[in-house]
Amino acid sequence: MTTVPQPTAETRWRCTLCGNLTRFDVTRSSKVVEYVHLDLAGEPTVEEREVVSETIESVRCRWCNAVDRIELVDRPGAGS
Repeated sequence: MTTVPQPTAETRWRCTLCGNLTRFDVTRSSKVVEYVHLDLAGEPTVEEREVVSETIESVRCRWCNAVDRIELVDRPGAGS
């Protein structure tokens, strides 16, 4: 399984097949620690959530369904 790099403040995803910059389906695996509060009726509410690790497994373009054609490109104005 190949992981996909996550965008940063200077980069974003782009589909190399169709040029899409805005719509993607992201599959990720996360390991989290949650503080769960149960009310008197037993209904849970997550009050705190800490992400211990997170891996993006795949990114699929919503426009053309390409999975293996996603790249990181510079965001406009990121170098300014």
